[in-house]
Amino acid sequence: MAFRFPLATVLRVRESIEQREERALQSVQIEIARLQRQIEELSAEIAKAHVARNTALQKPIAAINLQMMTWQAHAAEDRKAAMLKSLAALEEKRDAQRKIYQAAHRDHETILNMMRDQKNAYEQEQARAQQKYLDDIFIARRQRTE
Repeated sequence: MAFRFPLATVLRVRESIEQREERALQSVQIEIARLQRQIEELSAEIAKAHVARNTALQKPIAAINLQMMTWQAHAAEDRKAAMLKSLAALEEKRDAQRKIYQAAHRDHETILNMMRDQKNAYEQEQARAQQKYLDDIFIARRQRTE
């Protein structure tokens, strides 16, 4: 008789929940990485805008052009501030999702450990039964030869 785990369905459900939560966590982490890359690109753009403005100040330039450069730099800084807020919110979401994933993983591991324990107990019982069977055969043969 093969080993049958009575909670096999629960184990599959826990495993699928763990996988779903892991995918959700990975999705949030990918979004964080994308946003961090955008922030880095925007920071480089802001730095270039400041260098361009400082270079332009060394030459005669129309006031409207200087205002336009300043306005573009401020707009980029505002976008960066908004992105940093979004990043903070995503990091909070990641932390919350990590806790959810860890709980799902723990639940899955608990059921998996129960299955392993029951399988080990089953295998030990099968080994004992096999040994008893062999012992009975040995005793029966010994009694016949006596």
